[in-house]
Amino acid sequence: MHPNYILVINGKPEGPFSIDELKARKIKPADFVKTPEMPDYKEAQEIAELRDLFGFAKPALLMQYFGSFDQRLLASFLDWFIVFGAFVVVIFVVVLLILQDKETRMTASFGLLACVPFAKIIYHMVMESSVKQATYGKLMLKIKVVDMNGERITFGKAVARSLCKIFSVLTFFIGYLMAFFNKKQQCLHDMMAGTLVIKERLF
Repeated sequence: MHPNYILVINGKPEGPFSIDELKARKIKPADFVKTPEMPDYKEAQEIAELRDLFGFAKPALLMQYFGSFDQRLLASFLDWFIVFGAFVVVIFVVVLLILQDKETRMTASFGLLACVPFAKIIYHMVMESSVKQATYGKLMLKIKVVDMNGERITFGKAVARSLCKIFSVLTFFIGYLMAFFNKKQQCLHDMMAGTLVIKERLF
């Protein structure tokens, strides 16, 4: 069953309307719509279901919608803080409250901290291939990871993207700075994995 959509008419939201009612109104690709569950309005042509039902073409990604380097950098800092903070909580609960031996505590603490980078990689793979299409840091900055067609990436592509970050690091981080020198603001690992980081179009 298709959801009902709220339609912006003359600058004001009206509805919700059923698919048949939208057809009767002859909505256009650039008309703004949303379901009650959607957080923001989108153009009708941006919604896969409406493209299929109304024969709209998929819109090209415009330059102004690519995530900027500063947004991505801040999102990365936030993600490190989130992952590191989670491990600090685990260390406090498991190590300090459960383990009694001091030497065992230290060994366990350092062992857990050494796992932080690997945990962050897995965190990126899972979150960026999920329905959210972004880590929590990216969500806070309203950016997300998509493929070259603007669609959600698969888990396999998320794995490839994370592994390709090795090359962005091995180039003394020049791979990250490459985002300044191409129109789509892709880092080296984005180019290799065939991914983009884009902004949410409406806030």
